[in-house]
Amino acid sequence: MSAIFPSDTPQHIGLDEARAIVQALAASRARPTEPIAAESAVGRILAQPLRAPHALPAFANSAMDGYALRAADLPLTGEQALRLIGRQLAGTAPAPAVAPGTCVRVTTGAPLPSGADTVVIQERVRVEGDAVIVGAGTAAGANVRAVGEDFAADDEVLAAGRVLDPGALALLASFGIVTVAVHRRPRVAILTTGDELVPATAVPGFGQLRDSNGPMLAALAAASGAEVVAVRHVGDDAQATEQALRALAVMADVLLTSGGASVGDADLLPQLAQRHGRVHFWKVRIKPGMPALAAEIESALWFALPGNPVSSAATFLTLVRPALRHLAGREPPSMLRAALTHAIHKRHERAEFLRGSLDCGTDARLQFSAHARQGSAQLSGLAVANSLGLIPEDARELAVGSVIEVLPLPELWP
Repeated sequence: MSAIFPSDTPQHIGLDEARAIVQALAASRARPTEPIAAESAVGRILAQPLRAPHALPAFANSAMDGYALRAADLPLTGEQALRLIGRQLAGTAPAPAVAPGTCVRVTTGAPLPSGADTVVIQERVRVEGDAVIVGAGTAAGANVRAVGEDFAADDEVLAAGRVLDPGALALLASFGIVTVAVHRRPRVAILTTGDELVPATAVPGFGQLRDSNGPMLAALAAASGAEVVAVRHVGDDAQATEQALRALAVMADVLLTSGGASVGDADLLPQLAQRHGRVHFWKVRIKPGMPALAAEIESALWFALPGNPVSSAATFLTLVRPALRHLAGREPPSMLRAALTHAIHKRHERAEFLRGSLDCGTDARLQFSAHARQGSAQLSGLAVANSLGLIPEDARELAVGSVIEVLPLPELWP
């Protein structure tokens, strides 16, 4: 155990324990809501259930182009001639009421004329002057969309937690709902650390690298439903790092840092977390990403992620993303189950996340293929992956066809 933290601070814990701690931390935090114009709400999360202010459809209408008539005038056999007395189009003035022995021409979506209760499609009639010859075979009430067929008044239209996708927005518009209460996006601030990092626009000097973690974590946070309020960088200086941490923590719900979380000479964050924050765990038995730290600083939930890009991405996806989705009002990301296409030989005791491809095999089963490049600093393997395959702690040898849990990468991931 490290002497940095008190003995009761969870350290070197398993993945399930780390996830449980993160879930409890996220659940303990408030999820503010805000009103927003429905036209701007695509992708947002509904904070309150919505009920139908009126029936939908609000009036009975024709489901087909045809002729509206009384079911009592339908012939049981042979044909029946009815007098055509008018035409009802969608959005026009009401047609004459349908009396016994008469009918009205209607188009799809047009209100059902008064007195009518059935529509015979145009393919089942002949028109001879002002007479419409109707054949047998149409059922009473056919081709009519009844009042409230979709929703009755006061039905729940959308449940709280629903993502406002195009279908949901169409429902809101159909009911005249122009403002909705949604969960506020969790605000995320990102701080990358290390003297070796320079901006993407700079030419690296000796031993330097362009900062890839800042853009990557910002994209991952946005794909998880967050609003990124700041992305900054600081070198390996304790005072500057402390100042940056405090400044970013007061503007964010979640603070993400990358690098400086292990036990090297330039790893400043564990000591700063101990002095200025409340640490909930440090180091998780996973590969890649063991040095992950979870804490609170100021009013922010703080995740200190490893500096290697793949480690940073893997710990974000497995620990941070569930917390962000909860704060955004969404369900945690789902793990799928897939069969391995290649045998796995694991020689360590940690759980391992393998970058790979998830697809559907010829047998209609999901299958997972681990990529060859699994190094924690290899961006090439990360860039082509569409999922992470979880190899449990107690697994050592997994044969072809063994079923494992797989986490699909976020929608914005290539």
